[in-house]
Amino acid sequence: MSIKLGPNRYGKSENRVVRVTKTGGVHEIRDLNVSVALSGDMDDTHITGGNAAVLPTDTQKNTVFAFAKEHGISSPEAFGLLLAEHFVDSQPTIDHARVSLEEYAWERIVVGAGNQQHSFVRSNQEIRTARVHNNGDNAWVVTGLKNLVVLNSTGSEFHGYIKDKYTTLNEAYDRVLATEVNAEWRHNTIPDDWDKSYLDARRCLLEAFAQTYSLSLQQTLYAMGNRVLDTCPEICEVRLSLPNKHHFVVDLSPFGLENDNEVFWAADRPYGLIEGSVLCEDAPDAGPAWD
Repeated sequence: MSIKLGPNRYGKSENRVVRVTKTGGVHEIRDLNVSVALSGDMDDTHITGGNAAVLPTDTQKNTVFAFAKEHGISSPEAFGLLLAEHFVDSQPTIDHARVSLEEYAWERIVVGAGNQQHSFVRSNQEIRTARVHNNGDNAWVVTGLKNLVVLNSTGSEFHGYIKDKYTTLNEAYDRVLATEVNAEWRHNTIPDDWDKSYLDARRCLLEAFAQTYSLSLQQTLYAMGNRVLDTCPEICEVRLSLPNKHHFVVDLSPFGLENDNEVFWAADRPYGLIEGSVLCEDAPDAGPAWD
């Protein structure tokens, strides 16, 4: 029986780097979690243990911190592109680099009539994400966000679905629609401003969620992806994962109380999970972007 080594990669995961940019007394913070994964001519290290082709993961970690100092962090995407290009171009045994990034946002603390220029509070639980691939010839960038919790207290229905002998769900003509948006979008061109592009896409997701009268979460998913593509020409595909954070009306009749969609039981599990992609018909080949 013939045996061979299959696809593989290695790297340093979850390098937490905080970059403080100081302009006089005004400070700016970029707080990232950076994971690097490299692949290339790695047969010897797997088969014989020879490490001549291996760039140590500790070196990868050091590179992340050194680049934060040398180049600054203007955005997760720009920082990821710099790192991925460096690893591929500087090491002849490395032919593909994947850099995955998460950003944790901070807001200035407002005190009285002004802002503290060096005091911050962590913003919500939403996390900005980015993933960059570079194979020496091309680069692919996917931006995204996760843990963005949204809720419509009305403007949603769900009815007309298949019913069989196991169906107990009542049709809903006025329900709470809540989800935790986990979205990624693929770029077909490099925007001039990564932060603006991210904020535009995020705004589109929120606006479409708020403005869509929803007959299903699938309909809302499509509307959200469609709004991003229609507004942001640099983006060619959006992928969304939307858990349905169910809110069930509590039966208060045993207590002589009427519940007109005012009191709900927020169930955390099990939950429906709606996933899908929306893309331009002429979207270029994705390459390894989603990997």
